[in-house]
Amino acid sequence: MQTITFKGTTVNLAGDELNIGDVAPCVIATGTDLNDVEIGGAKDNIQLIITVPSLDTDTCAQETRRFNQEVNDLDICETTVVSMDLPFASQRFCTTEGISNLTVTSDYINKDVSRAFGVLMDDNKLKGLSARAVFVIDRSGEVVYKEIVAEVTDEPNYQAALDAIKEAR
Repeated sequence: MQTITFKGTTVNLAGDELNIGDVAPCVIATGTDLNDVEIGGAKDNIQLIITVPSLDTDTCAQETRRFNQEVNDLDICETTVVSMDLPFASQRFCTTEGISNLTVTSDYINKDVSRAFGVLMDDNKLKGLSARAVFVIDRSGEVVYKEIVAEVTDEPNYQAALDAIKEAR
């Protein structure tokens, strides 16, 4: 079982550990319009899948804004942010923050994405939320980049993720 920390306290992650070289499972999250959004598997575009605990935190909001800006010029990339926020709250965030270059989804119903990608926090005060993680999936569905941020309150390595997308072309 993989572990991370939240403000220095150990948090165990539940679900299937997904590693570089693995085929990303195809799972469903809920879009801000309440429609299903398919994540993972083989697709026509490279996928950047970002999991965050909640868009209603400074770090998650900053990360989503930053990726929204960074992927603007990457037409080869389909970017999806997954949180446990209700779709209504996610929609409000996107409208308020001008998020338009990526898809924001929720994993609140069955936590399928978080379990399938091995990022479901299993204990501590954040139990049931997604860990902060970034996955790049190539067109064949293979995981070519993975970062599970060691400390939940830290931001990911943006440049490494963007470089992985460019390499996956």
